[in-house]
Amino acid sequence: MHNLFLVEEAYKKFVKDLSKFIPEGFYNVDLDLLYKFDLLHFQPQPVKREESVSRYFQIVETKEKITLINEQFIVWIIPSRINNIPVTYTLIAMNKGDNEPQLETSFVTSGIYNSSRLVLKILEKFLGEIQENETLLSKLAI
Repeated sequence: MHNLFLVEEAYKKFVKDLSKFIPEGFYNVDLDLLYKFDLLHFQPQPVKREESVSRYFQIVETKEKITLINEQFIVWIIPSRINNIPVTYTLIAMNKGDNEPQLETSFVTSGIYNSSRLVLKILEKFLGEIQENETLLSKLAI
């Protein structure tokens, strides 16, 4: 079981000073990002077994946000409204066990890009990229 108190404290710390932890800011989801992640298919594309990454998360839902936690990642999905337009902020951190999570990246969806299905597809792509980078870094450290 994960220490939910530490997860919540890390979240509060991150949102208090996001520019410190994510100096590049949020990735804005747009056509360019969808193209980069190969998500612009109009017909369902077959998923190759080796490309499919299954992830199992513990889900903690509050009025403010949804938190997804597994051994590798902690994800906070925060719904909001700006000028009465629904917006979803997503923060992705590496789970360091009992140590403080390490915030890796964040993205924001709004308008036509703000659907739960698309948010989860984009999340999966970011998690895959982070996992690839971590694997590469661990090989370089040897």
